[in-house]
Amino acid sequence: MCKGSDRLIGKVVIITGANTGIGFEIAKDMAERGARVILACRNETRAMEAINEIRNKTHNEDIHYSHVDLASLSSVKEFVAKILNTEERLDILVNNAGMITGGDEKTEDGFSMMIQSNYLGHFLLTVLLLPLLISSAPSRVINFSSVTHKFVNIHPDDLYTVPIRKSYTNCIWYFKTKLCILLMTKELARRLKDTGVTVNCLHPGAVKTNMINNIDTKFVKYIVNAALSCFKTPTDGAETAIYLAVSPDVEKHSGGYYVDCKLANTSRRAQNPDLARQLWEASERLVGIECKYQ
Repeated sequence: MCKGSDRLIGKVVIITGANTGIGFEIAKDMAERGARVILACRNETRAMEAINEIRNKTHNEDIHYSHVDLASLSSVKEFVAKILNTEERLDILVNNAGMITGGDEKTEDGFSMMIQSNYLGHFLLTVLLLPLLISSAPSRVINFSSVTHKFVNIHPDDLYTVPIRKSYTNCIWYFKTKLCILLMTKELARRLKDTGVTVNCLHPGAVKTNMINNIDTKFVKYIVNAALSCFKTPTDGAETAIYLAVSPDVEKHSGGYYVDCKLANTSRRAQNPDLARQLWEASERLVGIECKYQ
């Protein structure tokens, strides 16, 4: 559990996918600490319902919605342009949104829906927000990975692939996106050394969220449903992200992978600096940007 009582008055926090589940719990906690909180979501109706609930529970009126669809590069760019035009600072960016879909779904940009929604969209969002994060330093980026990154490998060419639906495909590709997030975290932490911006990622644990409903492999869904009684609540699942966002213990720590508010081990692949660099460069080419921080 994150036991810190640090206040965030005057701070600005952006959380993707904050209208439900873990993201909602993080947003509520940030609001209770006095932050200006921006819910970056696709669905305006659900986001406004979440905002009203947070305002009622925390008595913090400085909670706002801004539309972003991580499966659309143009939507991400529009979101960032709006943030840069309206916000003078950004202290905490929480890349929380994620989904499990069928393996053969494509985005308007031609990528796998899961790869773009879970990884490429967050990659573009983060890189475009770096100038604001750096000018607001000390600031923090928190990325959601998963212990499932240990079960798969990734090659930069995989980002170009739209997988064909077959047994286990959607789960395997979900695992791959979580390895991508971890490698992105490692490489970005290296690039941002001495800027005052820290970048860390986490495994929230097995959490009861709506994402479970999107698993389309019957055997995997059966296993998950059988184990639901052991899963964390979204409130518990949010604790490590909150710890990384506010705790003074990690104020100067960057590039780490955390589980239950503690530094944890990753797979060997996730520690490969060459793979992290290659994946980063491939991601830049795919989203059409070049990060000036080397």
